[in-house]
Amino acid sequence: MVGMKEYFNHPERPPAPGKLASAVRCGPWVYVSGQGPLDLKTQEYRPGTIEEETALTLSYIERLVVQAGGKKSDIIKCTCYLNDLGDFPGFHKAFQQFFAGLQLPARTTVGATLLHGIKVEIDAVAYIES
Repeated sequence: MVGMKEYFNHPERPPAPGKLASAVRCGPWVYVSGQGPLDLKTQEYRPGTIEEETALTLSYIERLVVQAGGKKSDIIKCTCYLNDLGDFPGFHKAFQQFFAGLQLPARTTVGATLLHGIKVEIDAVAYIES
């Protein structure tokens, strides 16, 4: 038996339509929905360089993991979507900087057409030991 599910949303973000959760914790596992460089209050795109958009997106993921009781080092897997695979070098640099001093999580990076013209979207899985 896995246990109870606990749902999380960013405290600065209005609830998503259709009862979508920004993250779900089930036992020690936290699944973070795809995050992107959007203003949390208005949901409008916050354009920047690929490095800036990646850093902002990862900060949103970290906030959700912390809200679920974990920390950045608990993130074990990320799936990353790039609007332009030519942005990979800058994306990778920002990803490494965000996790500086930590073992990088497992990662899949794919090209995708993203809404709002954003450059990057990332979802994540964290494992939070009790």
